[in-house]
Amino acid sequence: MEAAENVVGLFREFGEINLVRIVLIIAVSWVLLVVDQRVLPKIARPLPGKLRVLLLALVPSIRLVIIISAVVLVLGRLLEPTLENMVALFGLLGIGLGFAIKDYAASLIAGTLALYETPYRPGDWISVDGVYGEVQSIEFRTVNILTPDDTLVLIPHSKLWDTLIHNANSGSIKLQCVANFYIDPNHESEVVRLRLRDVALTSPYTQLKSPPVVVASETPWGTHYRVRAYPVDPYQQFAFVTDLTERGKVALRELGVNLVSRARTAGAVAGEV
Repeated sequence: MEAAENVVGLFREFGEINLVRIVLIIAVSWVLLVVDQRVLPKIARPLPGKLRVLLLALVPSIRLVIIISAVVLVLGRLLEPTLENMVALFGLLGIGLGFAIKDYAASLIAGTLALYETPYRPGDWISVDGVYGEVQSIEFRTVNILTPDDTLVLIPHSKLWDTLIHNANSGSIKLQCVANFYIDPNHESEVVRLRLRDVALTSPYTQLKSPPVVVASETPWGTHYRVRAYPVDPYQQFAFVTDLTERGKVALRELGVNLVSRARTAGAVAGEV
């Protein structure tokens, strides 16, 4: 009974509470959240690379500031503004939430830490447990990823605490793309390497500030060439890899080089054994 009276004592008398101001604070906060979640991303999408990435990265931080400000303003009009009351209220809320929604709270905490550590931000292309796509939004409980096949995947932040996160561009417009070629080992490697490099340099998608690099390695099924280059914009990555692959095959055929299939070669080796 005494505990209940202490809880009631935290709040102002009903006649002292300005309900109109509280409703106004909630309404304004809701409008600001809608602008932050829907309007800002739409404004950011058409912008040039760096500006787009910067504006998208601000969206979750702005949302957090709006919610915290609204909670503080509302509580200030509901509670007797004393240090003891505030400490007591947050202590009770913390205990209640800890038992009632432990897993959900873990995701919320992880999401808040993600805003501080920024392992990913809206506009980043990340891979988590084999799921690759663009970070569309960072909610309090989940990070929402849109895959290349237009599937929205929601991943709880708490899952990311013990999972490897591969971030392809990490807040910048530089995203490395790789086109793979497997060819017969009997060829002039320097000629092939320079020709593939020319293919990358002449692509309309290539970002020339970061020159393309061609790396070769020997495998049981042939010589593996990897053309590594950066597109002008991360959104061009799939068109870029397609362009490198198509034009690279044409260039290799013009050199008289035989392309080999990893699957077919592996099958032939297995058949011999």
